[in-house]
Amino acid sequence: MALTGLEIYKHLPKTNCGDCGVATCLAFAMKLAQKQASLDQCPHASEAARAALEGAAQPPIRLVTIGAGEKKLAIGNETVLFRHEETFHHPAGIAVIVEASLSEADLLGRVQKIDEMGFERVGRKIEVNLIAIRGEGEALAAAAEKAAANSSLPLILMCEDAGAMEKALEKCGSNKPLIYAAKAENLEAMAALAKKFSCPLAIKAEGLEGLAALSEKAQGLGAADLVLDSGAREPAEVLAHQTAIRRAALRKKFRPLGFPTICFANGKDAAEEALRASGFVAKYAGIVVLERAEAWALLPLMTERQNIYTDPQKPIQLEAGLYQVGAADENSPVLVTTNFSLTYFTVEGDVEASKVSSWIVVVNTEGTSVLTAWASDKFNAESITQQIKKTGVEEKVKHRKVVIPGYVAVLSGKLEELSGWKVMVGPRESSGIPSFLRNTWQAGA
Repeated sequence: MALTGLEIYKHLPKTNCGDCGVATCLAFAMKLAQKQASLDQCPHASEAARAALEGAAQPPIRLVTIGAGEKKLAIGNETVLFRHEETFHHPAGIAVIVEASLSEADLLGRVQKIDEMGFERVGRKIEVNLIAIRGEGEALAAAAEKAAANSSLPLILMCEDAGAMEKALEKCGSNKPLIYAAKAENLEAMAALAKKFSCPLAIKAEGLEGLAALSEKAQGLGAADLVLDSGAREPAEVLAHQTAIRRAALRKKFRPLGFPTICFANGKDAAEEALRASGFVAKYAGIVVLERAEAWALLPLMTERQNIYTDPQKPIQLEAGLYQVGAADENSPVLVTTNFSLTYFTVEGDVEASKVSSWIVVVNTEGTSVLTAWASDKFNAESITQQIKKTGVEEKVKHRKVVIPGYVAVLSGKLEELSGWKVMVGPRESSGIPSFLRNTWQAGA
């Protein structure tokens, strides 16, 4: 039974020292009760208090780490059902299967393809996170060894034979791969391997009741870091199970289901796989495994994941300042925009498409778009003027012309008065920038 904030408060030192990062002990107790804080944050909690509150301090969904290198993946430790309640913290891992039975050349080629599968979007790298090696016998160990040596991505080892799994772990166990999967029939052997190699263990059952029972047995055998597979494969059943597991962990504090999950997006082609995977990422997979690795299908899936796991209270933004596009020089145009990443990178892309090298002055609007920033008085004549002077663009160009977004044309007069620059009103939509720079700017330059 979960403790209330007041019950937790009775065990705290009640000094209101603030060393935990929260103003009062009562407020910290409330955060502990809501699983939004850890007891480790209180340096003054007594051993007796720690013992009493150990259960209450545990996150409702355990944080599980797969891999040991720079690209290790942490999943779980979520505290809310819906993103608008707070935020989701640990993005779902995307894994692609590699068959251990492939020839060495084909296997290495596929591993390399998956390893390099990544894109840059709004200034951030989005990429595949895991390679799932599926095979039997000696082939699994050989493939795991080659994959570990030729990729920086963490591995999932997919085999239900404990003997073959042990041989594979002897080749790459130090990389902390995810062992998939323990079932009722092989649980003891797989749990022993998870303990021996300190690796996370995926458990698979048919249905939620069987999964909860298997989870309790696995924990009793010493396997602490679990990943759950309910056995569901059809999208409707997968989503129902994912939602039920999340609710059981967060609402009912049901410990046997308090672990991240793994889903398999099987489909007739890459498009169907990506479509199914997109639903699983939204509700609430810790890992989604795909059979295929097609860039055109993975890009929208990764974009969706990035959007879902972006803090809704903290828009993606880049540092305000002066940015150079192409070989901008003293004759190049100067454009102004906000520091909302999606706005900036859209503008940058359209400037690059114009083939007209330019300077872009980025104003700090706390990550809001042009119209939102203008409406909240964060993108105005004063802030633009201040940023023009602060960036030193006046020393970069010999002209005094600045291009502002068409939606804020109303700023023209005051901006000219404050800055001393001639203001040119650009297009309302960024897509109009190439035509504007090639025609209007160059004609008036």
